[in-house]
Parts: sequence; structure tokens; C-alpha cells
Amino acid sequence: MPIRAAEIPAPQLFRRVMAVRRVPPAFVTVSWIIVGIVVFLAIFGPWVEPYDPQAQDLLDTSAPPSSEHWLGTDGLGRDIFSRMIAGADSAIIGPLIVAVTGMIAGSALGIGSGYMGGHTDMVIQRLVDFMFALPGLLIAIVIVGVVGGGYWLAVFVLSILNVAGGVRLLRGAALEQRSLPYVEAARTLGVPRWRIMYLHIWRNISPIVFANAALDFALALVALSSLSYLGLGTEPGVPEWGRMLSENQSLLFQNPAGVLAPALAIVFFATSVTIIGDWIYDRFSYSGRTGR
Repeated sequence: MPIRAAEIPAPQLFRRVMAVRRVPPAFVTVSWIIVGIVVFLAIFGPWVEPYDPQAQDLLDTSAPPSSEHWLGTDGLGRDIFSRMIAGADSAIIGPLIVAVTGMIAGSALGIGSGYMGGHTDMVIQRLVDFMFALPGLLIAIVIVGVVGGGYWLAVFVLSILNVAGGVRLLRGAALEQRSLPYVEAARTLGVPRWRIMYLHIWRNISPIVFANAALDFALALVALSSLSYLGLGTEPGVPEWGRMLSENQSLLFQNPAGVLAPALAIVFFATSVTIIGDWIYDRFSYSGRTGR
């Protein structure tokens, strides 16, 4: 009888999915190049932008790509290429905060829940079940829309809602590790519980941790861009890829680059980070090196 996905423990299911999703080395190289370019632009953007991303030229609006403006101009005459460069920092900082928060909280609560068990595990898992029952992006839309807090409130809300997935995944990984000989040996030697959980066990499941963080980063990038597209993220006029997609949507037939550039940047950057997460898992997972 075939085994359903719901019957497979979380870490084993994660490994099977990652095995299926292995990508050719060329894709990994291209992904590192894309991520490297975005990181470079986020750091050195102010020095490489050909124009001030906020400067308006009302005599040259909605212009198509040219030698002067590589991606053309938007409806206010602002250089789209410069605004793409300026938007690289928000494409990294917000998703990175969401991913790191999920990695830290997910590791602390997930490993603690899986290793300690008992009432601790029950309380944490009931909270996780409650968070899974909430439609995360819809909750973020409601909170940001009502409070009107903008980009950083969206980052905060997504950081909280993102924790549940990491807790569930790492709890399963910790349950798998808890009965292994090295953990039993550490208990016999009197190694402190916290050291077993957050040094020995975490080190052995770290490929899962980082691969999941990469996936969280990509999902957060898409979610934050979606909120900005809906007008609930960054303020109007701020060079952010999701906001640019919304602002330039009416220019699709006058200057398609104004819409396609931010859309493709979101897709390629999110995909590249996910591919790198897969590579990290395959590269540093013991089971990955032995063919699982």
C-alpha cells in the first residue's frame, strides 16, 4: 500500500522533497551570481545608480529603454534602472529579518519541543496548531491595513506568523535525533540538556535549518512584495520592487520594462535563494552526501 505524505515524519518528508528537487550545478552557479549581484547593489547602490531614484523629469515620462535610460522612465520621469538598484536593499533586509527570526525561534522552540516532550511539547504544539489555522498573508493584510504601519509592521507580522513552520519541521528533526546513540551517550556523560539540544542536535540538523531559512526568505520576499503591490507595504514613491510593479502597471504597453523588470527581479531572486537553500542542504547534509 502506498505511503501518504501525511504518514511520513516531517524531516523524512523534507529530505524526500529535497532529493526530488536537486538542481544541476549550473543552476546553482547562476543563482549565486544573481544573489551576489543583488547583495552588491544593496550595499553599493548609492554609488552605482546613474540617476537619483527620486528625481523626476516631467518632460520625459513613460519613455522606453534607451542609451540614456536603460529601462526607460516611469510615469513621473524617474529612471527605472536607478529605482531597481535602490530597491535591492528592501528586497534583502525585510525577508532576511523574517528568515532569521524564523530560524532562531524555530530552532529554540522546535528543538526544545521535540527533545523535552511532555507538557512542554504539548503547549508548544497547540500554539503551533493555532498559528497554522490562521491564514498568514490575510492576517498580515488586515493588521497592516488597519494599523497603517507600512513596511516594517509587515516585516514584524510576517516574522511572527512565519515561526510556526520552522517549529513544526525542527521538532520532527529533533524527535528523530533524540533516540540516536550520540544523544544517549551525551546523557550518560551528564552533558547539560541545553548543550545537547542547541549544540549537538542543532549541529546535526543545521542543513535542514538553513535550507528552511532560504525557503522562508523567498516566501517573505514574495509576501512583502505582494503587500507593497497592494499598497500596504512601502509608502508611495519608495523604490521597492513590489511597489514599482504596482505604480508601473498602467505603463505596460508604453514601457513594458517598467513592469517586467521588477516582476522578473522578484521571481529570479526568490528562485535563486531557494535553489541555494537546496544546494546547502545537499552539500552539508550527511544523508545528502551518502545518497539518502
